Amino acid sequence: MNMLNKFWNDEAGFVVSSELVLIGTILVLGVVVGLATVRDQVVQELGDLALAISNINQSYSFSGVTGHTSSVSGSQFVDQTDFCDTNVDTAGSEPACINVTITAPVGE
Repeated sequence: MNMLNKFWNDEAGFVVSSELVLIGTILVLGVVVGLATVRDQVVQELGDLALAISNINQSYSFSGVTGHTSSVSGSQFVDQTDFCDTNVDTAGSEPACINVTITAPVGE
């Protein structure tokens, strides 16, 4: 009976466990916010990369070449603008043609 009373009155572990729950909760909330920020920045950088790739000048041409026994006629290619190409690319602006929409689930 004496040992049962000691266990009942012992509160040494209670303070430590409640502190750990509080610290764990704060850490989990920080990780969730951090991961959401990382997600947004990754989407932004991928959009910037797509915009940079779309702005590469793909126009090339070469004239005809004539050798000793053969000849090659020239070729030319001109890149046409896409439906969402823009000439404005400022730092921090949203990527062109990328729309991220988050909707709440219905009926849950």
